[in-house]
Formats: sequence, C-alpha cells, structure tokens
Amino acid sequence: MANTTSAKKSIRRIARRTEVNRARRSRVRTYLRVVEEAIAKGDGAAAKAALAKAEPEMMRAVSKGVFHRNTCARKISRLSKRVKVLTA
Repeated sequence: MANTTSAKKSIRRIARRTEVNRARRSRVRTYLRVVEEAIAKGDGAAAKAALAKAEPEMMRAVSKGVFHRNTCARKISRLSKRVKVLTA
C-alpha cells in the first residue's frame, strides 16, 4: 500500500485514467464489432459505412495512447481489404 501523499495521489490518478481508457477501448471494440457484423451479413454498403465511422475512432484512441499506432493501422488495413472484397 502507498505510504506517501504523492503515491496515494498517483494511485487515484491512475484509477481515473484506467476508467477513461477502458471506456475508450470498449468504444473502439463496439465500432469494430459493427463492421464485423456487416461483413458477416455480406452487406457491403453497411460495412463500408461502418468502417468509415470506425477508422477515426480507432485513430483517436491511438492519439490518446490507448492503442499502439501499428496495431490500429494493421486492423484498419485488414478490415479495409475485407470490405473491398465484399463491395467489389
């Protein structure tokens, strides 16, 4: 357990950041799930629209430090490829 005042404050700060990051991560996963569901249904237009909404949300999470840049770039690339095959 933390003894110093600064360590106690640090624990409180980390708890707040953890809650915010958890919410951001959940939000991104929800957007990704919508894209995956549209792909599974075979609805190209819905998948394309969902991907257009998911991409900026993922990049926003990257800029906030929730995900690594390359992780989101890889996921976006793979999703884009699957959507492109679906719409073509």
